[in-house]
Amino acid sequence: MSDKKIKIAVVLPAYNAELTLKRTVADIPKELVGDIILVDDFSKDSTVELAHDLGLIVKKHDKNKGYGANQKTCYDFALERGADIIIMIHPDYQYDPKLIKYFVGLMSDGYFDVMLGSRIRSRRESLAGGMPAYKYFSNRFLTFIQNLVSGQNLSEWHTGMRAYKKEVLKAIDYHKNSDDFVFDTQMLFKIIAKNFKVGEIPVPVRYFPEASSINFIRSAKYGLLTLKESFLYLIRNI
Repeated sequence: MSDKKIKIAVVLPAYNAELTLKRTVADIPKELVGDIILVDDFSKDSTVELAHDLGLIVKKHDKNKGYGANQKTCYDFALERGADIIIMIHPDYQYDPKLIKYFVGLMSDGYFDVMLGSRIRSRRESLAGGMPAYKYFSNRFLTFIQNLVSGQNLSEWHTGMRAYKKEVLKAIDYHKNSDDFVFDTQMLFKIIAKNFKVGEIPVPVRYFPEASSINFIRSAKYGLLTLKESFLYLIRNI
């Protein structure tokens, strides 16, 4: 698969991303990407208006449906528009869109079906980049459990920068996934169960006040749901 012949789409699942959207879009390699699609989950700020000003393809939910539901709309629309590789990146500028070309290269050359951008290369780098200590240690713990039950050796399961070949999305019934944050965990377990090849590359850690982040209570709920999904995967694959 040559990257000169394939269609690349970037999807941005957005909620109140007005303060960071412009910087995120500016760093997307336009010479490589065909569609830049923003799905707005009923933001309370001017995310939609700014997305239109930036020339993005915009879809808007008529109510707040959740992070997972947002991704479902993202992938449905990208596939409808004929994308061969779909790259999901949070529009909060925590992740570096300039790395998209490396994701695409490894996938178009046939090495991987799915690519993850890992923020966990070392504890020092993660904490120096502003990741709260409780998030770092919970991320490491949950990733260890998920690797243990799935037989993988990924450095991070919880990244907001992911790329999928269209064949992966068509083979995974992602519409049955949660509409909340545990959607990403369910995706990876389904992908691994289908024996798709998952790769990862390190991405810089960027936490700052304008970037989105779930609070401690929601993080705790997410952690418990992740452990539940890990247990269910283990039971299904014993």
